[in-house]
Amino acid sequence: MYEPQQWPHRHGACGCHGPGAGGRREGFIQPCLLLLLLEKPAHGYELLDRLGDFGLAEADPGGIYRNLKRLEEEGYIASTWETGGPGPARKEYRVTPEGEDLLHAWANALTQQKKNLERFLARYQGYFGAKGGEA
Repeated sequence: MYEPQQWPHRHGACGCHGPGAGGRREGFIQPCLLLLLLEKPAHGYELLDRLGDFGLAEADPGGIYRNLKRLEEEGYIASTWETGGPGPARKEYRVTPEGEDLLHAWANALTQQKKNLERFLARYQGYFGAKGGEA
């Protein structure tokens, strides 16, 4: 298991830790893609549909494909061209062992972020109570 300072990031810019990481939807796309691909190898268009399960139904298709390209360049996913069947050839993506390790690191970071958010919300609600509005 990787500790944050040992994560397998080649560029160190995954968005899974650091200031503001909890609110960046575009950074959350990577672990979602990895998890979806672990569940079932898929094409980019299918992944766009399935991202709705994580509140990312309105994700930018160009951003999804940029993330897929980046994850592939860094060795976290691999693709093969599927040429059988009707229509044009399509890339099918799958997670590599390195990608599975990265997903574990993401899950650890998200768990810590969740704890931080829960502490914040508890203090916020303790200060404002019901008059603070609903989150």
